[in-house]
Amino acid sequence: MKYLGIDLGGINVAAAVVDEAGTILSRGKIATPRTGAEAVAAAMAEAARQALTAGGFTMDDIESVGIGSPGVIDPKNGVVEYWSNLDFHNVPLAEMLKARLGKEVYIENDANAAALGEYAAGAGKGSQSMVAITLGTGVGGGAVLDGKLYTGFNYAGLEVGHFVIEYNGRLCTCGRRGCFETYASATAIIKRARERMQDNRETLLWKLCDGDPEKVEARTVFDAAAQGDLLAKELVEEYQSYLACGITSLINVFQPEVFCVGGGVAGAGETLMGPVRAIVDREDYARDSKRRTILTLAQLGNDAGIIGAALLPLFR
Repeated sequence: MKYLGIDLGGINVAAAVVDEAGTILSRGKIATPRTGAEAVAAAMAEAARQALTAGGFTMDDIESVGIGSPGVIDPKNGVVEYWSNLDFHNVPLAEMLKARLGKEVYIENDANAAALGEYAAGAGKGSQSMVAITLGTGVGGGAVLDGKLYTGFNYAGLEVGHFVIEYNGRLCTCGRRGCFETYASATAIIKRARERMQDNRETLLWKLCDGDPEKVEARTVFDAAAQGDLLAKELVEEYQSYLACGITSLINVFQPEVFCVGGGVAGAGETLMGPVRAIVDREDYARDSKRRTILTLAQLGNDAGIIGAALLPLFR
């Protein structure tokens, strides 16, 4: 069986033909239009046709089509209920694409699709259950439990960035205080670095950002720490402690076979994960069990979402 996956992003629409094992066979890509839902649906269809042509396939070779989309998604009815970037409100995107491609179309939130991709073909392959988080501008995530994608009864499940790890802590964009993503996102470590730099003119961070704190990225902090900068090391250790706190709590709730960490900050690899893993090993409620959750880095990078979208019908 072959499936079409479409990753709808704010910049580009990416499409791929994917086999049942999650291997990408061919690709297509087109810029995301800013001129309304009809134009976006047409762009998705064009990216899909590009992927088919690149691999020498036709729609007759395709079992179904899956979309990973940002925003609030109703997968049962194929609707993007809300997506702020393109001002989508109750857009029946699945039906619009089905009319253009003539195939059954599935749709899911992009974070859930990425989690499913890692489960099907990446870090969670072969496991019974997996929880995944992505460390980017916010903290996203998803879960596959007993072989099925979990989204909650209202499809809003696994908003892992918005459980509280510090009561009455930092204000989150969601309106609550102390949310996981206000401590464990790339945005969080960048904000902390810029704050702390103001009281420390000697830190290497100033040199690495050419004297402009607005140029500080998460990678800047890890690079400075690797070069022995004391402030950067403090920031990294603080970040790791909060990340480990959230991961341990999620493991204690779900006890998944695999816990997968991806996103931009995860690019630091074992420099990030080694100390985090040590804290989790010490604090996990099941630390004395013979069977422990495997804490690992994501494997698929930007391909996770497109693979997960393609394979949606296999894991409903």
